Parts: sequence; structure tokens; C-alpha cells
Amino acid sequence: MWITRALNPALTCKLAKVLNRFGGPLPTPGSCSLFASRSASSFQHACTHDPESNRSDEDNADINWDDLGFGLVPTDYMYVMKCSQDDTFSYGEVNRYGNLELSPSSGVLNYGQGLFEGLKAYRKGDGCGFLLFRPEENARRMQMGAKRMCMPSPSVDQFVNAVKQTVLANKRWVPPQGKGSLYLRPLLMGSGPVLGLAPAPEYMFLVYASPVGTYFKEGLAPINLIIDDEIHRATPGGTGGVKTITNYGPVLKAQVRAKSNGFTDVLFLDSTEKRYLEEASSCNLFIVKDNVISTPITRGTILAGITRKSIMEIAGDYGYKVEERLVSVEDLTAADEVFCTGTAVVVAPVGSITYQGQRYAYKTGIETVSQQLYSALTAIQMGLVKDKKSWTVEIEHQPI
Repeated sequence: MWITRALNPALTCKLAKVLNRFGGPLPTPGSCSLFASRSASSFQHACTHDPESNRSDEDNADINWDDLGFGLVPTDYMYVMKCSQDDTFSYGEVNRYGNLELSPSSGVLNYGQGLFEGLKAYRKGDGCGFLLFRPEENARRMQMGAKRMCMPSPSVDQFVNAVKQTVLANKRWVPPQGKGSLYLRPLLMGSGPVLGLAPAPEYMFLVYASPVGTYFKEGLAPINLIIDDEIHRATPGGTGGVKTITNYGPVLKAQVRAKSNGFTDVLFLDSTEKRYLEEASSCNLFIVKDNVISTPITRGTILAGITRKSIMEIAGDYGYKVEERLVSVEDLTAADEVFCTGTAVVVAPVGSITYQGQRYAYKTGIETVSQQLYSALTAIQMGLVKDKKSWTVEIEHQPI
């Protein structure tokens, strides 16, 4: 396939489709079990017979794209890389998606020594390739979390290449443009056995994927939140500022209680003064008052979201004054608009927030700040406008 190297990406993509249709010799993830941890465009194959190899990678997944929510849809492959405690990650492979084998005494199962990330891949409008949004930011955040949790972590290049390989191996599961995205979940865990409280002796980094639509059941409609002043998501000196798995289980009680009472999600207050807003169960918070957009300052108890960071920059470009500060319940009650941000939720408008039995309503609809920022962000993520900020990373459709 040397001839395709001289063609532009669009022609390469078209040629690849033609050759695949007529049984051409293009390599496919379905026929290979092993990939080196290197650039996604230079796969090294250790090919074995796989019943799936008779299926073309151009075949669409058997799924109704219009019915996508945010639930797990198992795909074909996952990326796995391992190393010991005093070593560094160096070599990974793409395996068939499936269950993991872990020791009952592994660090992640016994002491919660684990981190995860979340990012999305979007199909380009011309069908020839995919876009990632700021994956190097996820990589750096995982490195920061790994340091806090006493774990080795992949380099930025290793992380991004692993994500790229996972997308290419599961490319038939990437929804058509406008129908959703391929959600990618990188995990870093203490996989080795340990009995006494200590860092695990071995570690596993993996990436799996699932096609997703909107996060909340409301879709793009406004969500309704409730402030919980009894349960707290994080405490000073804890791990609220990193994406450790142990941050999420403790919020389930508050979330289940909120949903059983008809709310979409929960907002949490700081654990010391119980007055200042922090974040929702899985997303950051913004309030709008006149021409000022404010978001709670990260002080070690709030996760510094990548979508949050991007929205702050886009808002500044549009001429809004953007503040990171302490945001009180009183500020919230006086706000014109409220919205949440995150990889999963993107930008979610808030219709109402209930606090101690009092319901506060906010402006929603087309002529809102949140809608303006949502449109600007998603246009970049999906490649609908020129990426002047160099935030997106392109993945070529055909690994040659």
C-alpha cells in the first residue's frame, strides 16, 4: 500500500474503502491482535486468525444512532499497557474488549488506587478521519493524579497514541457526525497484589470505548439540580482535585436521593463553611450575571475540568468577563443563568436549582450565554469551523 502514502487524506480514505470492498490487502484491527505503543499511523502487526477479520472495518456498527444515550455499548477492542512500580510504561497492545483478570488483593480493589479520564472522538464531516479534543490535557491531568496516588503514569505521547489506537480499532463504532461521539475511558490502576496498605507493585493502563449521545436523560433540555448540604464531595487536603475513582462512589447516595425526588443531579457545597458551591456529581458549574461569567475557584477540592478551561477561554474571546472565585449560594440565587460543563455533559443549561426547599429558576433557550458557548465549543470539537486554537488532534481514517 505504498502508493497511498503519496495521496492526500481524502483520496487515501476513498481508495482504502474501494480496496476493502474488493478484498484488498489493507491491514485491519480485526485481523491483528497486537500493536506497538507508537504512532497510531504506524501500527506494527502480529497477525493471527480472527473470525472478525472477514468483516470490513468500513461496516457500520449494528446500532440505532438516534437512540444513543450515555450508557455502555461494548465495542470491539481495548488498549492495555502494564508496568511495575519502579518502572515506566513502554509497550502496549490492542486486545479484544473483555473482562480483566485481577488479583483479589490488587491495590485498586482493596485500597482504591486508581484514576480515570474521559474524552471523546468525533467523526469528521467528510467521513475520512476523526477528531480528538485536547487529549494532551487529559494526559497531563492523569500524570498529576498519578503523582498524588503514588502510581507511575504513561507519558503524554503514550497516552495520546493509546487513545488514537483505540479509536482506530473501534472506528466502526464512531457515530456519524451530529449523532454523538465515541467516548473513551482511559484507566490507570494498581493491578498488582498488596495486603498491607502500600502502593501496588504492578500497574495497568487501559483505554476502552463506547459510543454515546447526551449525558442527561433530558438531552439538550435544561436540567434541574438540588443542593445537598449534608453530603460533601471532597474535603481540603483530600483528592477532590484529581480524577481518582474514590471521588465518585461517595456521591452516589446524594445522587440517588436527588433523582428519586425528580432532580437531574446534585450540587455540592464546600465541607468547611457549607456556603460555597463546588461542583455537581460529574461536572463543573458556571453562573452568569450581566456580562460576568463566574466559576468556583479550584482549591484542591474541585476538579479542574478540561471543558471548563476551554469554556473560560472561549467566553473571554466573546468579550465576557470571566472570574474564578468563591461562588456562594447567595451568588447563585441572584444569577441570570447557570450552566454545567464537562466532557460527558459538554455544556448543559440549568433550568432550576433547589436549596432548602426554595426553587430558583434561570434563563434558558436559544438566546443565552450557555447556548452561545455550547455552539462555539462543539463547532471546534466536530471540525465545523477552523481550529484556530490548535485544540483538536486529527486521526487519519486508515492506518497505513
